Amino acid sequence: MSEIGTSRTLGAATSSGVETILEVAGASKRFGSLVAVRDVSLTVRKGELRAIIGPNGAGKTTFFNLISGVFAPSTGRIVFEGRDITTLAAHRRVALGMARTFQITEIFPELTVFENVRIGTEVAMGYALRPWISRAGKQEVRRRVEDILHLAGLTAKADRLVGELAHGDQRAAEIAMALSLRPHLLLLDEPTAGMGDQETYAITQLIRRLHRAGNITIVLIEHDMRVVFRLADMITVLDQGCLLAEGTPQEIAANEAVQAAYLGKAA
Repeated sequence: MSEIGTSRTLGAATSSGVETILEVAGASKRFGSLVAVRDVSLTVRKGELRAIIGPNGAGKTTFFNLISGVFAPSTGRIVFEGRDITTLAAHRRVALGMARTFQITEIFPELTVFENVRIGTEVAMGYALRPWISRAGKQEVRRRVEDILHLAGLTAKADRLVGELAHGDQRAAEIAMALSLRPHLLLLDEPTAGMGDQETYAITQLIRRLHRAGNITIVLIEHDMRVVFRLADMITVLDQGCLLAEGTPQEIAANEAVQAAYLGKAA
């Protein structure tokens, strides 16, 4: 299990030679006298699927907000693909290749699944503010939307209004819209929240397909430990705003401090 806090150049390759896509160094966030996140560091390799877990109030969502640009850290530094983004606005991070299901343009329930994903695709292709799109451009947009819907398992529901879909399909549509922005890093905030076993399984399979499909790194917050242990390459555990542990699923499952602070409470 790795130790946190070693001094090294941010944005460099890891010791294994794998390129680092995201690095957070000593991030803290204070709201008045409340310290929601305290001196947390994180290194995510390109192509990794990282889970962030912890009990309620552990600081997970605040930490996600620091990564995605909702908040700027009180102290610390955030580097994405070698660029310091510590003070960069959330929409600028999207333009650089970071998408968060919570953060992106809201799903429009009165539009179809296809129309929602098309909106994100046109934004990613630079067509959103154009008064017209060429025939070739429209064909390329349609092809990309169809590819995303196929990957998300939503082809058969492309013409359904999002507001009429079941909760699990709405979440899949939200993830599909995030994918339409062509992110290098996808941040998923509790993707299976409020789902039954069947919907949870479907979203877990979707995330696995996304991860296997190619050049995308995924960081997710998730309460369902079955999902975490099925998906994650590495797990980061937060507790009371601090980094408690980091390691492989096997290391985290065997860690007594994690069991006491989180897993034991969930049992």
